[in-house]
Amino acid sequence: MSTTFPRTRRSVLGYDVEQVEDFLEDARRAYGAEPGELTVVTAASIRNTAFAMQKGGYSPASVDAALERLEDAFAVREREAAVQALGDEEWFSRARERAQEILDRLARPEGAKFDRAGRLTAGYDVRDVDAFAERLTRYFQDGASVTVDDVRTVAFRSVRHGYREAQVDMVLDAVVDVMLSVRA
Repeated sequence: MSTTFPRTRRSVLGYDVEQVEDFLEDARRAYGAEPGELTVVTAASIRNTAFAMQKGGYSPASVDAALERLEDAFAVREREAAVQALGDEEWFSRARERAQEILDRLARPEGAKFDRAGRLTAGYDVRDVDAFAERLTRYFQDGASVTVDDVRTVAFRSVRHGYREAQVDMVLDAVVDVMLSVRA
């Protein structure tokens, strides 16, 4: 019986133990790979990892916390490799370009920053997203306090005809990428 993470009670859903263990093994191999060697696990792929649920599985909170630390570690390695390959100046230039693309999206008028879901389809509450977009704008322009964890854990209410969730999520992923890439 694996004890990598605490498990839920037998009657409570948790993450599929075998899937988590397989993913962690892939991550160990990827982290140990030589610089420049292609791997299937990256900071972005860690962020998008999902596991099936099973009764008595691993505690989702414990696994999610470990995945966040793992994503941070991979982001540092990826940054170091990019700086080595491109040089500091070119790497920072690319990071600024990505941040500017995000700012351009966030500068759109309130209520029109993202496409809308259909009239009968649920999406993210426009006011919630626009308010968080304002926080992100202040972060990028003025250095206001927003953490990677703030972006990872932001939750928006679900409403009909709200913003398309996939678009908002893609921008939030890009924000996390930029934040992790410039973190010391």
